Amino acid sequence: MKANNLQLATFKPSNPPSMQLTDTHCHLDYHKFNPDRAEVIQRANDTGLIRLLVPGLHHRSSKDAVQLAESNPSVYAAVGFHPTDLDEFTEKTFEKVKDLAHHPKVVAIGEIGIDYYWVKESEKRAIQREVLKRQLQFAQEVGKPVVIHMREESDAWTGDASVDLLAILSEWKSGLSGALAERPGVLHSFNGDLETAQKALALNFYLGITGPVTYKTADKKREIIGQIPLDRILIETDSPFLSPVPHRGERNEPAYVRHIADKIAEIHLKSPAEIASITTANAARLFAWGD
Repeated sequence: MKANNLQLATFKPSNPPSMQLTDTHCHLDYHKFNPDRAEVIQRANDTGLIRLLVPGLHHRSSKDAVQLAESNPSVYAAVGFHPTDLDEFTEKTFEKVKDLAHHPKVVAIGEIGIDYYWVKESEKRAIQREVLKRQLQFAQEVGKPVVIHMREESDAWTGDASVDLLAILSEWKSGLSGALAERPGVLHSFNGDLETAQKALALNFYLGITGPVTYKTADKKREIIGQIPLDRILIETDSPFLSPVPHRGERNEPAYVRHIADKIAEIHLKSPAEIASITTANAARLFAWGD
């Protein structure tokens, strides 16, 4: 996507809503937002979103994410190579992403990780693991947390992707110190079982919760989320994907994050305002938002 399609502008929220929310994962650079990106961000601000994080998928989308962040006070960026976009990964493009990572509005390295759903070949899976290790090492060098993608083959609750990812993260975490050791990153759109969640929490990772928590058939997911400490939960839309009820089947957008907050409030027997406050504070601790 060309950067000149990003509709760069400065956005000003109207009268502040009663709740302050954060969407810690939304792909606002995606082409589905080309017709009305400005309005999407404005709706998010008007709904109460004070921070939005746009992760990169490769060097071009990372650049677009940074450009969006430069022009919008509520938008921040993460930069990196998604495991299904590694055809884009070369020494030259990795250097471009490394350069972007030093931008003051880049708060994380991501979206990086392991995907065994789309990638079946063992050789390509091995490449995913090696590129992930290189990006984790770079995150350590620049002292920024990571946004981790993990998807199992056949969308299983657990499997080789979980095992491989946790082994890599555990080894990486053992070499960290200071703030990054305390807050190394987030497992984006967490879809694992309780054991995987507990192992990730033991490594000090946050877990990102997305729209499927609102789906009628998601009882097992809600049961797992009910056992995750609130101080380790982030809320995400993954826009334009994974729209929550009542917008399922539509293009997702950051303003819909409030439906995820409402469902987590129901699960944990809290008010939506409490969940908004807690998850916004969690995101501020993890990403520092330019501090």
